[in-house]
Amino acid sequence: MVGSMADGNKNKNGTAKEAAASAHERFRDLAHAEHRELRDILLALYDAFDKHDVKRAAKLHGELCGHTGPHFRYEEETLHLLLEPVLGKVQVEHLNREHDRAIVDAIYIGRLTAESSLDENTARQGKRLVRRILPHVADCDGLSVIVETIPEAEVETILAARETALAENIPLLDWAATERPRSFRDTYQRDYYATRRQAQGYG
Repeated sequence: MVGSMADGNKNKNGTAKEAAASAHERFRDLAHAEHRELRDILLALYDAFDKHDVKRAAKLHGELCGHTGPHFRYEEETLHLLLEPVLGKVQVEHLNREHDRAIVDAIYIGRLTAESSLDENTARQGKRLVRRILPHVADCDGLSVIVETIPEAEVETILAARETALAENIPLLDWAATERPRSFRDTYQRDYYATRRQAQGYG
């Protein structure tokens, strides 16, 4: 009973503190926690590929898609749009293209982890794909500094969009296939042909 009362008081105090915090502070803390969690999932996934542990890699791939689905959704639907007056259309398009690439990489990771085992080649491919996603996590975490410059009401809009995305909880690849207005295919094709040109000595 004492423990329950203490927990209740702790929850009340926590709620009061959250209410007192500004929207900017809440966004900063929530976004940083999300990016830290995503970083840890990716590092664990890299380790699973490194150790050829296909079962663990498959489980972590599920966690990756579960985490990034709502996260990418509220970023694209609200955050990126509200940052466009500050960052400009070109940079916002860059952020969306990074999401395109992460979606493609997640598809490939899913194919690798669907195998019965990981040989040296597939493990190496998996590690390379994980390393391609990691820099975006760091870059995206820095957006909180830019969010500090926009009005409080707009940050509340971002937080509300986040809550909606979390409540609907659509995994990344399902969202990309059914709900996302933007297709990742244009970025994939552009990257594919650019890589081919470089391989042929034109880049």
